[in-house]
Amino acid sequence: MTTDLSDHPPFRYPDYRSTIKRSPDMKMIEIIRTLTEETGPGPIVADLSSEDADLTTNAGTGAAAIGERIIVTGKVLDTYGGPLPKTLIEIWQANASGRYTHWRETEFPAPLDPNFLGAGQCLTDDEGIYRFTTIKPGPYPWGNHANAWRPSHIHLSLLGPRVRSRLVTQMYFEGDPLLALDPIFNAVPEHSRSRMVARYDHQVTVPNWALGWRWDIVLEG
Repeated sequence: MTTDLSDHPPFRYPDYRSTIKRSPDMKMIEIIRTLTEETGPGPIVADLSSEDADLTTNAGTGAAAIGERIIVTGKVLDTYGGPLPKTLIEIWQANASGRYTHWRETEFPAPLDPNFLGAGQCLTDDEGIYRFTTIKPGPYPWGNHANAWRPSHIHLSLLGPRVRSRLVTQMYFEGDPLLALDPIFNAVPEHSRSRMVARYDHQVTVPNWALGWRWDIVLEG
C-alpha cells in the first residue's frame, strides 16, 4: 500500500472538533501481521442474501420504509482499474428524517421509522459491481459548532479477502448545499473530495420506482 497521504485527511483537523482528542500524539507502531490480519470476513459471507441489500424492506415488517427511494450502485476497483469481486460491503445510515436507529439517538426530535433498520450488506459480483436499494438519508444536526448540520450521507465498510484490506468511508450526494459547510467533508484535501460524491445516473433510475446514483470506489493495496 502506498505511503503517500496527500489524498487523505489529516488525523487532526481543528474545524472537526473531535479530531483534536482522537488524533494520535505519538508515532504509530507497525503491528506484525498474523493470521488474524491475513484472513477474511469468514462465515458472515455465507449468511448473505439478496434481501440484505434492500434497506427499504429488510426490516422484516412487511411494510416499506418511508422516504425517497433510491438505488446506489457502482464498481469497486483496484488502482489499475481492475474489478474487485467478492468484496463485502456494509452500509449504515440515517432515515429520511435524519434519525439513526440507535437507542442513544435521543437528542434530535425527528421520527423513527419502524420499517427501516438503516443497515444493509452485499457482495460485489465478478465485475466488482455492488447495488443497494435504500432511502435517501436526511441531514441532521450535530454538536460540532453552532447550527452545525451533516449533509445527507451513507456510511460504508468494505472488506476484501483479509481483515487488513478494510476501508471505512462515507458517500455524499451531488448538489448537496451542506457539503461546503461540513468540516468532515472539507477535512479531505480539495482535489480528493469529488471521489466521495455520488452522481445522479438516469440509466440507473428505474421508472416509477427509484432514482439512481452511481459511485465507484477505488481501493489501494
